[in-house]
Amino acid sequence: MGNQAPGQDPERKLRVLLIAEAANPEWTSVPLIGWNLSRALAKHADVHLVTQIRNRGALLRHGLIEGRDFTAIDNEYIASRLIQLAAKLRGGVGKGWTTISAFSVFSYYSFEQQLWKLFEKELVARQFDLVHRITPLSPTSPSLMAKRLARLNIPFVLGPLNGGVPWPKGFAHRQHAEHEWLSYVRGLYKLMPGYRSTRRNSSAIIVGSRHTQQEMPPWALGKCIYIPENAVDLELFNSPRIPRKASPVKAAFVGRLVPYKGADIAIEAAAEFLRAGSLQLQIIGDGPQKDFLIAKVRKLGVEGSVQFHGWLSQQDVQKTLSACDCLVFPSIREFGGGVVLEAMALGVTPVVADYGGPAELVDETTGIRVPFVDEASLVQGFRGAIQTIIGAPDTLNRLGSAARQKVIEEFTWDAKARKIRSIYDAVLSKIQDASA
Repeated sequence: MGNQAPGQDPERKLRVLLIAEAANPEWTSVPLIGWNLSRALAKHADVHLVTQIRNRGALLRHGLIEGRDFTAIDNEYIASRLIQLAAKLRGGVGKGWTTISAFSVFSYYSFEQQLWKLFEKELVARQFDLVHRITPLSPTSPSLMAKRLARLNIPFVLGPLNGGVPWPKGFAHRQHAEHEWLSYVRGLYKLMPGYRSTRRNSSAIIVGSRHTQQEMPPWALGKCIYIPENAVDLELFNSPRIPRKASPVKAAFVGRLVPYKGADIAIEAAAEFLRAGSLQLQIIGDGPQKDFLIAKVRKLGVEGSVQFHGWLSQQDVQKTLSACDCLVFPSIREFGGGVVLEAMALGVTPVVADYGGPAELVDETTGIRVPFVDEASLVQGFRGAIQTIIGAPDTLNRLGSAARQKVIEEFTWDAKARKIRSIYDAVLSKIQDASA
């Protein structure tokens, strides 16, 4: 198996208590990360998942057995009230995500307190060799368990942590449109109970972005390991783009139609090529900006070259995206960039804003990063990138092929789980050495 915890039977598989308050195969974003990573880790250790009661039905429908595979914590008496309050204060559906994150911190306190009551005896009895908190992903959510586990000499692994990428200068109007007022005082989370003890008592901290790593106090950097939060299931994204001579070039935008994702920036940057017939644009997603975007397309006179698909099933997303040549994704505040990895997995070349998560996933061999200083330069940068692609469409075959290969080697859930298993072994080995 590898390194064993002190006193562990060498024949027994490593036993890990996984905390993923959000873990749901039927949802997107963070809950899907919690589900995918917990299932991938289950292939490398004997894991028991602890999650929130809202995920119980989906886990049962996907074959997990309650009590054996997972435990559902019911803290709805607090969580539901906080969700309702946050919904009133966030300023509209799909807005004010920092507000939602702030209120979820208090909900997580109650979740973890119940978790400790349920598993304290088993932890004291060393029935688990290690505890790993996968979600919440937000660095603003402390763990009160970290200190308790340190007293028991049980390693606590935290992460991936990601979030809080600052709004770039020149985009205050989009920040305000998203009702992201709390972003201005986000740094106050470092004053919350458990902030220092969570980091001090963690055996290892997985950081999902370079920004999160930079936010860590200097004394915690030695235990930080950088692993991007997102990955891809190649069994789902299994129909890659067939290399071709791209004329006209087929581009796609995938994501929520909200100000910070920048679908309007993609449309504006592409307008002259859409009118000329050298580019077609598929917009996959929905959101409050849809009517505005449709009106913009009409105003620019490019209706014949832009198609709005709305939300599609994962299978249909793959079908539509794999028929395209590139992904245009000018999102200005993206923490992870899961859709970028999905495009790469299909051999579809990503063209991304050189900022946040997507810029860490894409390099010059696998896609195009567009530098910018404000909105005008971002539009101009994407216009130039599209013009370059149209002028040399064969480069899409080279970039797309390299992008897919990079995902196969580095960004599958199993590859991520193997890296995390090596972290488990390292922290257990450190405990062994200290107790020898």
